[in-house]
Amino acid sequence: MSNLHSSRARHLIVGASLVSAAFGAIAAPAAPLDRFSLSAGAFSTEPEISVDADTNFGRIESGDQKGSRTTLPKVKAEMLIGDRQSIALDYIRYSKTYNPTLSGDTVIDGETISGTAKFDGKLRLDLSKAAYKWWFGDQNDVFAVGIGAAYYRAKVGGTASATVQGTVNGLPVSRSVSGTDSTSDDAYAPVLDLGWRHSFSQDVRIYVEASGIKKNGGKINGHIYSGAVGVEWFLAKNIGLALDYGIQKIDLRRDSDRDSALRIKLAGPSAYLKARF
Repeated sequence: MSNLHSSRARHLIVGASLVSAAFGAIAAPAAPLDRFSLSAGAFSTEPEISVDADTNFGRIESGDQKGSRTTLPKVKAEMLIGDRQSIALDYIRYSKTYNPTLSGDTVIDGETISGTAKFDGKLRLDLSKAAYKWWFGDQNDVFAVGIGAAYYRAKVGGTASATVQGTVNGLPVSRSVSGTDSTSDDAYAPVLDLGWRHSFSQDVRIYVEASGIKKNGGKINGHIYSGAVGVEWFLAKNIGLALDYGIQKIDLRRDSDRDSALRIKLAGPSAYLKARF
């Protein structure tokens, strides 16, 4: 009888161990996913910009202009909820000087300007988004579909200046006039996120990300599309380096008493320091 009880006990222990192991295998997140990660780095790009905007002193019509190479800050964070869902946050800022020409009926400090005027300004774009993702797949390959919301704010401000020609007592004279103004837009919009990640090992991964932001209705309309292909290499258990090549295309329009349009294309490499837990 004692041997029978002992045999049953061994069977129960073995069964419990198998169930526990199976449950642990199911509960563990897939290899390409982290419980929590935080990435901070920079995006190197040569921006292509087009701005059309009405201001108090005239209309800015820049046409397509390619700026010099610049570096933009980027921050990303992601946290798993359970083992197959996550919340992802992303932020990027573009804030640089901008010097398009003023065209059309330009009035500066009450003076009507013929021809063109100089604009010394600054263009700033803040884009932040949050998405809730569902992850599918096991072991070394996972795919994501996510939905969320984005907030974007664009602002163009600065000083316009020109030289006015005239006559005093029959003699030609010239004088400088200037004026300052700014125009800005901000809005919320829905986001669709897609992603794929593959783990070669615990320390090396690759990933593909794509997202789309669409805004219809209200004063501001337009879209923002982005995508990136990259690799992660962890030099230590919790600290690694991420490199990717990405592109962002931004097309925003405002329909109001001061119509405006902003188009920006950013493409280039990014580098991040990534911490995972």
